[in-house]
Amino acid sequence: MRHANSKNITDMNNRLVCLIVMVCCAILLGGCRSKKDISGNYTYKTECLGTEMDGSLTVKAWGNGRNRSDAIEQARKNAINDVIFKGITEGTGGCNFRPVVGEVNARQKYEGYFNVFFRDKGDFQHFVSTEDEKFSDRFNRDPRMSRHGYTYGVVLRIKRSALKEKLLNDGIIKQ
Repeated sequence: MRHANSKNITDMNNRLVCLIVMVCCAILLGGCRSKKDISGNYTYKTECLGTEMDGSLTVKAWGNGRNRSDAIEQARKNAINDVIFKGITEGTGGCNFRPVVGEVNARQKYEGYFNVFFRDKGDFQHFVSTEDEKFSDRFNRDPRMSRHGYTYGVVLRIKRSALKEKLLNDGIIKQ
């Protein structure tokens, strides 16, 4: 009788150890997922898909919004913001572009300028379009549902050289 009771305790200990190991593995493997931002949404980086001879870039950018049009508008703003302040390093090999504005903390220094520039229907829209025939059928408007609305990936054409010229003329960057 005692031997059977001892066997049950050993089986329970083995199961408990297995359960602890599985929980630890689940916790450790949970850290290997894609990056998420604070709100729990996955973060996506702007990717370069190609360059044109006129100095423009074709990129895939992502935006979040309450509906499709809000998310696409945010993707347009995100793409321009990345070109100006971060540079585009993701995507195809020939697209390793530094940011247009290399000055540290330029967004804060020229906050008034960029708040007007990025407002809805602001100047940023003159430097981004959704027209790129090469990629539009393959990538355009890639929807993803998130907890807080929609996330859309959109193929955009960024007029980088015209954007740089405007920032030069407006005194934001020096030659």
